[in-house]
Parts: sequence; C-alpha cells; structure tokens
Amino acid sequence: MSRAALLVLADGRFPAGGHAHSGGAEAAVKAGRITGAADLEEFCRGRLHTTGLVSASLAAAAVLGLDPVELDAAADARTPSPALRVAARKLGRQLMRAGRATWPSAELDALAGRFPKGAHQPVVLGMVARAAGLGADDAAYCSLYECVSGPASAVVRLLSLDPFDATGVLAGLAPEIDVVAQRAVEGGRCAVEGGVGVLPAGGAPLLEVGAEAHAAWAVRLFAS
Repeated sequence: MSRAALLVLADGRFPAGGHAHSGGAEAAVKAGRITGAADLEEFCRGRLHTTGLVSASLAAAAVLGLDPVELDAAADARTPSPALRVAARKLGRQLMRAGRATWPSAELDALAGRFPKGAHQPVVLGMVARAAGLGADDAAYCSLYECVSGPASAVVRLLSLDPFDATGVLAGLAPEIDVVAQRAVEGGRCAVEGGVGVLPAGGAPLLEVGAEAHAAWAVRLFAS
C-alpha cells in the first residue's frame, strides 16, 4: 500500500471531473440555504452523514471485493433523483478514464466495458483505489473528503467566500469525517457477509429536490 497513491487520488487536481460539480451547493445558494461559512458547515455536515456515508460505504465495499455490478445497482437504488444518477455516472466515467490511465488494471477494464456510459462514481472510486493498492479506509476517506470539499470549493466561487473560511470549515469537520469513515468501512465489511442490501441507505431529500430543480435551470455555473 502506498499512501502517496492516496494523495494523488484525493488531490483536487486529479482529472476526475469533480471541479464541474457543486454537490448541490449551487442550488442551496440560490435557495438561500447557504449564505456564508456557518451555513456551508451545516450543509457539508448534512451531506457527510447522509449521502457521504452512503458513497463512502460503496467505495469501501468495492475495495473489499464486492461485485461492482451489484454495488452499482445498490447505488442506483440509493439515488432517487434521476439528475443525480446522471451526474454520478458522468463523474464515474471521467474518474474511470483517469484511473485507468494512472493505475492500469484488468478489473477497471472490465468495469469500463460493463458500463461504457459510466458506473456510479463511488463504485468507480473504490475500484480505482483497489487498483492503486489502497485499503477500504483510504477509499472511504477519499470519498468523504470529496463529499465536503466539492461544495466548499463551489461556494468560494458562488459567493466569493473567503477561501480561508472555507478551508476552516473542512478542518472543523475532520473529527466527524473520522467517525463517518469508520462507519462506512464497517458497512462495507458487513456487506461482505450480508450482501449489498445491508449497506447504509441514508437519504437527503433536499439535495434530491434541489438537484432536479437545478437540472432544469437554463443558466448554471456547475453541472450538478
């Protein structure tokens, strides 16, 4: 295992397409739910404990060797919004391209062949982490950091929020990321014995509703 590989995968400059997505922050800003750093923290905390936990558990399960096709179906079932399903697959396709170029793998090739239009991003993340020789905990942390750093970066652009304040929000959430990462890995390990149906399935209805509204906007800064 190389922790340097984790740094590469988690780096915002890794060409996985995440910079084009706000994680629901653009819709939340327009709705007035995010107006500054305090609101951003609450928004990220909500994502962390709901969709973040779900995504991180899917990524951890993929590293642990669960069937990625079954995991993709589980991700679909846990994503009610069609707009979010489309976004997740677009992100998965871009991450797959970057992952295969960086850590060539027969497993990644097979998954890309099975889902030419893209598998769900958390599943691909776990498979890329596996190809890079990383562990389930690494994949969970990477997924969770992306879950909160994406909205934080987006809000800096959307509201001209001070980047120092946005980074402070991420640092303040670090202890909770530790807790959720542990839960995600435990969920993945339970799924090894009990199947994908036992993976966490927490939802965030406002994110789902916001994603559907956002997808219909004529003008938007972010894809989702």
